[in-house]
Amino acid sequence: MPASSTDPRVARSRAVITAAAAEHFLRVGYLAANVDEIAAEARVSKRTIYNVVGGKEQLFRDVVAEVLGTAAAFAGAATRELADTPETLLDLAERLAAVVHAPRVLRLRRLLIAEAGRFPDLAREYYERGPGRVMTTLSAAFRDYHGRGLLAAPDPDLAAEHFAFLVLGASLDRALFTDEPPQPGRARAGAEAFLRAYRP
Repeated sequence: MPASSTDPRVARSRAVITAAAAEHFLRVGYLAANVDEIAAEARVSKRTIYNVVGGKEQLFRDVVAEVLGTAAAFAGAATRELADTPETLLDLAERLAAVVHAPRVLRLRRLLIAEAGRFPDLAREYYERGPGRVMTTLSAAFRDYHGRGLLAAPDPDLAAEHFAFLVLGASLDRALFTDEPPQPGRARAGAEAFLRAYRP
């Protein structure tokens, strides 16, 4: 059974192990991943990994959870910013694109898509706490804007889908398959197009 993370030493060991595991999984994939190699890269013993974290599956789950922490922080910040006016969408679009196109996030997304059949619960959790939470945040903001007469968005869920595609859609598809970075200004231009379409 993994050790309690309340001990600062255990927490530090877990962070080091998770960082090494992330690089290992992203480099070789889940099936080819080897706990002995992760231990060597983390400079700890294999027993330490099992004592602190558990086996390979839990290591993979911890790596995904770490990325989800970043997504949760972004969604929380977005909720506060979007309480103002629709113009905040312009800067938000650029930050959203930067987070989603971060190389490590893209690599993990590819890996998780490949392993969705093996980890359907983890894939669903990733969507719900990552992209899904961002969509929920956007939808809530658009519902508020519509109620205040700032946007004409009677279907806020659909508006959130439109915003996400205009800001991310084509560039994210390219990045997932080609590693091609988004063109500068595209995310902001997408947000501007959204605002033009949804102005009352």
